[in-house]
Amino acid sequence: MPAVRILGIDPGLRHTGWGVIEAGGSRLAFIACGAVHTETGQNLAERLRRLHDGLADVIAAHRPDEAAVEETFVNRDPQSALKLGHARGVALLAPALAGLEVSEYAANLVKKTVVGAGHAEKAQVAMMVRVLLPRSEALGADAADALAVAICHAQHRGAKAREKLLAAK
Repeated sequence: MPAVRILGIDPGLRHTGWGVIEAGGSRLAFIACGAVHTETGQNLAERLRRLHDGLADVIAAHRPDEAAVEETFVNRDPQSALKLGHARGVALLAPALAGLEVSEYAANLVKKTVVGAGHAEKAQVAMMVRVLLPRSEALGADAADALAVAICHAQHRGAKAREKLLAAK
């Protein structure tokens, strides 16, 4: 099975984490990770443009084959949820504009896939990312979470492809 390069994205308006891995069969390899940051003093449109441009730069530099974005769950105030939704829209749009197939995963599924428990703490996710990708440089929680999304996609992409094939019949 040829290796596939996967971009994982953990959307956020202040910090959008990204992580790139290669998956071939059961083998995972770390490629790169980081985060795109915006300033809270900027207007919303400028912050969204910065997220888009940052993700577009990551896609151009690392040339992933597929992308995966974490679905966000927010039970804070509606204004925060709306702003996060804008950032998530950009996280879905940037790879789609680059021609990548984009999958979405619930946060609980990402945690269950990587840690084994759907309600794992961020520290547990980061630790398991370091175990699964020993050469990873996930310095921050946003990058570690993005790598976890990419790992989740690597584990579930075969099942998604089979579902799509069956639906087409």
